Amino acid sequence: MKAVLKRVYSNRETFGSLIATDDKGVKIFECKTLELPNKGNERKISCIPEGTYEVHRVISPSKGKCFSVENVPGRSSILIHKGNFATGVKVDTLGCILVGSKFSDANADGFLDVVESTITLDKMLKLFPVKFELIIKEDGVQD
Repeated sequence: MKAVLKRVYSNRETFGSLIATDDKGVKIFECKTLELPNKGNERKISCIPEGTYEVHRVISPSKGKCFSVENVPGRSSILIHKGNFATGVKVDTLGCILVGSKFSDANADGFLDVVESTITLDKMLKLFPVKFELIIKEDGVQD
């Protein structure tokens, strides 16, 4: 399996589309991702850098079943987990990757969120192997 996360950066959030394909290049999964803005990989306020990472299925004491992104330069405890908000009144990430089915302003605070996060993560946990490679790259910038 190959997983690629293409990001679009904004000043307040980082939006992404994660696509997983099988060994023949056939798409087997797609979801939206939401992260903190790109602030130079600063802990707790920035998304992680673009690159290629090994990802492992884990059970987090605070997030439950999820995925751990390994060997992030200068960072630790980076997860792919459920959550809806990366900015605004409520925030569900301090540098991790949130997954969902689509973008929507779920709490009407003027910022886009990801929705159906629990359902999306559950699908990932069923479809993805216990260990896989994730490629993160830029797909654009917006204001």
